[in-house]
Amino acid sequence: MDSMLSWLQKNLVWSIPGAMALGLAFGAVTDAAFLQWAILPLTFLMVYPMMVTMNLRALVARGGSKLQATALAINFVLMPLVGSGLGLLFFEQQPGARLALLLTALLPTSGMTISWTGFAKGNVPAAVKMTVIGLVAGSLLTPLYLSALLGAVIEIPMGQVARQIGLIVFLPMALGHLTQKLLVARHGAERFNAQLKPKFPPWSTVGVLGIVFVSMALKAPDILRAPQMLLGLLLPLVLMYALNFVLSTLIGRALFARGDAIALVYGTVMRNLSIALAIAIGVFRDQGADAALLIALAYVVQVQAGAWYVRLTDRLFGAPKQGAGP
Repeated sequence: MDSMLSWLQKNLVWSIPGAMALGLAFGAVTDAAFLQWAILPLTFLMVYPMMVTMNLRALVARGGSKLQATALAINFVLMPLVGSGLGLLFFEQQPGARLALLLTALLPTSGMTISWTGFAKGNVPAAVKMTVIGLVAGSLLTPLYLSALLGAVIEIPMGQVARQIGLIVFLPMALGHLTQKLLVARHGAERFNAQLKPKFPPWSTVGVLGIVFVSMALKAPDILRAPQMLLGLLLPLVLMYALNFVLSTLIGRALFARGDAIALVYGTVMRNLSIALAIAIGVFRDQGADAALLIALAYVVQVQAGAWYVRLTDRLFGAPKQGAGP
């Protein structure tokens, strides 16, 4: 079981499209409306394991204030404007798709931020801090940004969005931190980090795949009526990620040394698609089903883009100093 879950996690570029195809096939042969009940437990399964591995002490770690402030400016000034602008440009008459782009732009950082920073031999401790700050700040600011940038097009139930974020972010965060403390107290920090901690993220992947399956099954009739809609959703996604990579790379090269610049790129380009998906499908109902489809496609774009960028880091930032590790 562990090896299968690990494979699914490491091969999101295949497992996400596989879940999408299965969901599409399931929705084509049956009425998938009954799957709505699975959304909340799948959401919890998606978020809670990620929280068990999160180092909340990074919030109070000293140093790197310039780097963290720059990441916050990109994540909560530049990218919301990019997401909102692309939504208007490509989806003026499709509020669900505009919601998806804005949610994707508003919720930065994920476990992938830390992983890809390590693979590229960037500043991993800075990436950890960026991930925690990005998650907390994004969760607190999302209701306000949604209301300001999309409130004229979609009714934004501020109270419901805040409750949903509390349910899918802060409750799992509290429970995950408690679980982490209990496991460390029982087994010791060394065993927790080496043996127990790696077992949690693959279960988060199961939740992601489940939510993708459900969202595709619910949307299957519309997709089968107009399959070209998938290509229409991919173009603005690719453009958003391309703009994000270019902006973050230029800012990183101009302001920071290699390790910090790489952490900045992955801390501002990797989006927390799990939280975006959970908010979209849990709060916005009909528009949420439209949004979930675009966010599911974003997983494929994000994984591929992150992998390709690792190959370019030495050309963009120079080779790491000899002996530098992830």
